[in-house]
Amino acid sequence: MQVLLYTENEKVVGKSGLGKAIKHQMKALELTGVDYTLDNKSSDYDILHINTYFPASYLMVKKAKRQGKRIVYHAHSTEEDYRNGFILAKQTSKLFKKWLVHCYKMGDIIVTPTEYSKKLLDGYGMGRKIYAISNGIEIKKFKRDKKAGDKFRKTYGFSKNDKVIIGIGLYIERKGIVDFVELAKRMPEYKFIWFGYSPLVAATKNVREAVRTKLDNLTFAGYVEPEMIIGAMSGCDLYLFPTLEETEGIPAIEACACKCKALIRDIPVFDGWLEDGVNIYKAKNLDEFEEKIPKIINGELPDLTDEAYKVAVDRSLEVVGKKLKSVYEEVMNTNSDKK
Repeated sequence: MQVLLYTENEKVVGKSGLGKAIKHQMKALELTGVDYTLDNKSSDYDILHINTYFPASYLMVKKAKRQGKRIVYHAHSTEEDYRNGFILAKQTSKLFKKWLVHCYKMGDIIVTPTEYSKKLLDGYGMGRKIYAISNGIEIKKFKRDKKAGDKFRKTYGFSKNDKVIIGIGLYIERKGIVDFVELAKRMPEYKFIWFGYSPLVAATKNVREAVRTKLDNLTFAGYVEPEMIIGAMSGCDLYLFPTLEETEGIPAIEACACKCKALIRDIPVFDGWLEDGVNIYKAKNLDEFEEKIPKIINGELPDLTDEAYKVAVDRSLEVVGKKLKSVYEEVMNTNSDKK
């Protein structure tokens, strides 16, 4: 059994959460002993595992179907997480959903990262079996590293006494970047630094204004390699994730793996696996974020990082690989005659 992992515009998506998820797939299959190829010109494969929904992806699936290949469609996107993204997203979300359904229905089986995104996709009425499998975490790589933490502080000019709050994500509205900047305005006693980048020309007006905000305690670091994210999570005082919508949220799992104190927005995607006051802290709005941040940083609330680490272990790439292998074995035993 050989799997073709296909990703359209890999250079474009490579620095996003999707790009990270695809790298995780590769590693998960290697750990599980599943033979895979990235050569989209090869016909010597049994299963097409497709991660994107652009036009070339659609044509790739059509070609694979003509050749009698099995299709696993990885649903990384939903209308809900598209809607609060880039400029004009709200106006085009229904059209986007129609296209997603058209693409995803071409799969013999659909895989999506969480039970929440599975529930959304079930509501689309596609008539396909859908499995919730985490994008996973490379737990041997993402672990607390004091030296990397010290390097992070030195690189960005933070002293030992500075209280540092990090955020991660593209420059899009649903990542909560506007609230992140507002909190920096409200809380000048803390240093705020945001990692991640996407072209501002595609961002909504309030995101552009947020990113262009000049504050003494606010830094936009742009895209950095995973090693710096590990350093930031090891050297910061708090990881803040004010996202408004996710299909999973890989950085939250990375924070769990690095035993980094974390505060996330209380939204449905985290229900059932990230629990407020059990393995993480949650806030519903700006005022709650502002109230909880000092309590977490100053140790007024219990340290939950050991419990959070268990969340990461449950989503290790070894576990993910076994689940993907099981899906592949199932799809090989199904009839590939769905239109």
